[in-house]
Formats: sequence, structure tokens, C-alpha cells
Amino acid sequence: MAGPLDGVKVVEFSEIIAAPFAGMLLSDMGAEVIKVEPPWGDPWRTSNPFSETEGRPFLAYNRGKRDITLDLTAAESKGVVERLIPTADVVLANYRPDVAAKLGVDYETLARLNPRLIYCENTAFGRQGPDAHRPGYDVMLQAMSGLMAAEAKLDGENLQHIVSSPVIDTAAGFCLAWCVCGALFSRERTGRGQKIESTLLGTALALMGMRFFQVEELDRDNRAETLQVLDTLRGAGVPFPELLDVYESRNYQLKGNIYYRTFQTATGTIAVGCLSDPLRKRLLDVLGLHDIRFDDGYDASAPEAIQFAEWLKTDAEERFRQRSSEEWLELLESRGVPAGPVRFVEELFDDPQVVANGLVADLEHPEAGTVKMVGLLANFSETPLETRPPAVLGQHTDEILSELGYSGEEIQRWRGQGIIR
Repeated sequence: MAGPLDGVKVVEFSEIIAAPFAGMLLSDMGAEVIKVEPPWGDPWRTSNPFSETEGRPFLAYNRGKRDITLDLTAAESKGVVERLIPTADVVLANYRPDVAAKLGVDYETLARLNPRLIYCENTAFGRQGPDAHRPGYDVMLQAMSGLMAAEAKLDGENLQHIVSSPVIDTAAGFCLAWCVCGALFSRERTGRGQKIESTLLGTALALMGMRFFQVEELDRDNRAETLQVLDTLRGAGVPFPELLDVYESRNYQLKGNIYYRTFQTATGTIAVGCLSDPLRKRLLDVLGLHDIRFDDGYDASAPEAIQFAEWLKTDAEERFRQRSSEEWLELLESRGVPAGPVRFVEELFDDPQVVANGLVADLEHPEAGTVKMVGLLANFSETPLETRPPAVLGQHTDEILSELGYSGEEIQRWRGQGIIR
């Protein structure tokens, strides 16, 4: 059986992560995705490479696509685009707002070739406003969106960004794929294509959820006071760690948190997640502790309450160190307290739970051989998804150009001119 997007053709003018990941998700759902790369390749191919044109990060975000190399700055490429776009349903793009137009792959140009086209672009900051022209990378958006400060993890005097994953770029890829599916459904009803604009900035704000939320009547004055305090401290040259301490003191923080965090045990580290009072009370019972926050008349601002919170944290940490991770996990599970071990990525490729749910895909790459990567993220009962291997640079160039009506002589001439590879 074919996937839910079988018959949909996607042309991807993109690089690095956000739009490539979106294209990969659409490919998993059965779409034919044609990735258009310059002859020298997506810059991501040169990151952590294992050959001249192949890099591990690139493979992680580009499986299942057909790959064509094409120098969009060359005059000949205009004719290729004019033949390719009328056959497409979707275009993915993630250039700065001015770049797509310079390359002749902006919405206005392509929609004239195909009025039913769904054009989905992702920019860093959007097309309006003072930052519209700026390029954007994950670390910049973590900083400029407030996400980095909200995380509040310091590396010496500097804020530490989230380094384990390009969290904003990845989430933006999900957003793009979501937008494309909605636009395809709309086109089924109306027959009309459309342009979709999404931003890394919007994705970053959405990731903060309840943190980026205010009840205007209740929070307006506190926000104004916080901004005034921050401006004053910055003007006085206060070091960032001290600035962060002041900021945290003016915002909600769960002091003495023992309910939603990791603990060191006698043999390792485990995480507990208790987000309701019944679960928190179960954890207290397992640890043999009492939390005055559940007492009548508790005043969180009282000095003794603040001191108690630190004592509670220290007591819980000491008790967790007295038993092994295995003992704690067995005990917590028996009492219905959510908990799990801290694992490293390398441990998950053979993890029984991961394997049992098909979350590891083994794919054959023409140069790398067998590669392991994350598998399908969902199971469709009637239109099953499928993982397909990533392509090498320009693997399908001749094939795609031939399908568009170009002769072998033309293809070879362009290769000699460096227009394709």
C-alpha cells in the first residue's frame, strides 16, 4: 500500500536542517521529494564528512529524496526550473527573504508557472520588521527568542545554549511539514495553491509554550518592572550571572524542586516526573519526607519556607544516593511514581523498547553502506509510511533532467560547464 502522500511531488530548494527535515518527513509519508543542490552541495554535507561530498548530519535530515545538482545562478537553470515546477505540487524553501528572488525561485515567479503550487518557505525572522533581512541560526534564535535565558544554564559567565540538538531548526521542520499537509487538504477543496510563510522565531516562541504567556491584567505591571530592572542593571554593567539571579527572583521558579528533575543514585542517575499533587505525595511517601508546601497556611515568601525548600532538596538527594538505580526504579514503579534511567544516545540503538516500536531504521547508502538513524515517527494502518535511503550528491541529476526532456548531449555539456555535477 502507498503512503498518505503518494502522488505528491515536492521540489526542495533548501539547505542545513529546517526545510530538509520537512522534506524528509514528507518523503516518509510517500511524497516524491526532489532536492535541488548547487554542484558543490548543501553546506551541511561538509559537516563531519566521511567522503568528499557526504557528511553524517546531512544524511540524518535528507533520506528518501531524489537529488539533482543545479547552479541556480546559471542562465540555463531557468529553463530547468520552468520545466520542473509545472510538474510539482509543493515547493520548500528556506532562504533569506531576498535570496529566493535573486535565484528565480520565489513564490511570485513559480506561481506564474504553476498556479496550483503550494509554496512553503521558512525564514529566520519573517518578511516584516527590522530583523527581516538577517540570517538566522539555531543558537541565535535561542538567544533572541528568550529561550536561552528561560533555560538559565550558565557556562561560567555565559549562558549555555541547548547543544544536544538544534531544537528550533528541528521543530521548524515539523512545522513546515504540518503546513504543507494542511495546504494540500485545502487545495483538494478549493483547487487553489497558496504561499505559506513560517519563521524560526515563531517556532522558538511556540516551544516556550506556557513560558511565553501572560494574563495581561495580572502580569502587565510585573513585566514593566522587570524590564525596568533589567535595563538598569545592564546599564550598570552587571555581569550576566548576577543579572540572571535577579531575573529568576522576579519570575516563578519552583524552589527546592524534588519532583521534576534528575537524581544521582548509588549506581547512576535517574529522572522523576511528578506534575500533579497526588504524584508528588507518592514520591514523598516513598522517600519518607514531608513537604510543608502541602500544609495549611503555607507562605512561599516566608524566610523559613525558602530555607525549608533547600533542606528538602538536600534530604531527597541524600536519600537517593543510598540505593542503586535499579532498586529505586523498581520501588518507584511499584508505587506508581513516573521515573526512568538517564541514558546515552549510543545505548538506544539496541534498546528493546526503541527496537520493538520500529524507531531505528537501517538504510543502505551508496557510499556509507548501512546507516542507522531514527525510524518512522508514526504508524498509519491504511497508508503505511516507508523509509528510503538518502542519496549521494547529484545521484539523480541525469535521470531527472532526462525526464524533463533534456538530451544526453545537453546534460554532458552542462556538466562540463559546472552547471551540474
